Amino acid sequence: MAGLLRILGMQVPQPEVAADETNPKGFSEPRWVVDTHERLLDRCGVQVADARPQAWTASHACAARPEEADAVANWLSGQLADNPALVIKDPRLSWFLPAWESAAERAGARIGYVTMLRPPAEVIGSRQTYYHGLGPTHLAASWLNMMLHTEADTRGDRVFVRYADLLSDWRSTMGRVSAVLGLGLDPSPQQSAEADAFVDPTLRRLTSELSDLDLPDGLRDLVDRAWHELDGLADPAGDTPDAHRRLDALRAEYQALYRQAEELSASSVVAARRQVRRELRSQQSTAARRDIAARVPHRIRAMVPGPLRRGVRRLLGRPR
Repeated sequence: MAGLLRILGMQVPQPEVAADETNPKGFSEPRWVVDTHERLLDRCGVQVADARPQAWTASHACAARPEEADAVANWLSGQLADNPALVIKDPRLSWFLPAWESAAERAGARIGYVTMLRPPAEVIGSRQTYYHGLGPTHLAASWLNMMLHTEADTRGDRVFVRYADLLSDWRSTMGRVSAVLGLGLDPSPQQSAEADAFVDPTLRRLTSELSDLDLPDGLRDLVDRAWHELDGLADPAGDTPDAHRRLDALRAEYQALYRQAEELSASSVVAARRQVRRELRSQQSTAARRDIAARVPHRIRAMVPGPLRRGVRRLLGRPR
């Protein structure tokens, strides 16, 4: 989507994230935006695929700090000075939407949102393939958290697009995006030819189903119902107040489910905290022993027999 918008006349701020084997056609992601979002996520202790509903509060508060808000606003104003029609895409973007809305308001710019829709089983399967170590239950929960909160935070000037629709008929899909957001896209024959070459239906590499995933029944049911509602937003008259109310109810249902999961796993959390405290105490004890040893004058240490010195060094964790 971002690549097509660029081909059809909009601007992706430079430099971009470099293409790699997972996306040979490029990401169309501004390097500054990605670096800024990664730094903010690290600062507020939020993961890209965070399943915690409370993570939204943490990320919003982190980006609302005056120095962070000023940095985003200044960067955006500088980009708009050269290019009035920008495409800003990053998988981390949803965590910081209020900061970008504030920056756009300060710059006198209008924001329009394009949210891509892919079946959740495909998203989960893709992340399992390219991001190792994350199980399907966690990834399904993080998908729910991301999509339901993104939907709530983008109500207004927006359009939802099915990934499959974009691959099968980019012309009518981009025509709808242009009409809904008022972009005025009118591709030339050269732009259309470039777009034809750019869109590759084989980029839809995964077509798994929810039934293929080992998910708890309650979570699978919630994902399935959320997907049904989100998918309906891509219909011409699907983005309605009634749909919003149903999605609000699903978001509340997910929050309740997550609270139950936290209560169920409380013993694991307590055990992990105790383990961390034990490791910290052990490190502090070792550091203290080393500090004591370092204060012993060399002439005194030299009086200790060699085998005994080596035994003491092993006890203190010192190589020499």
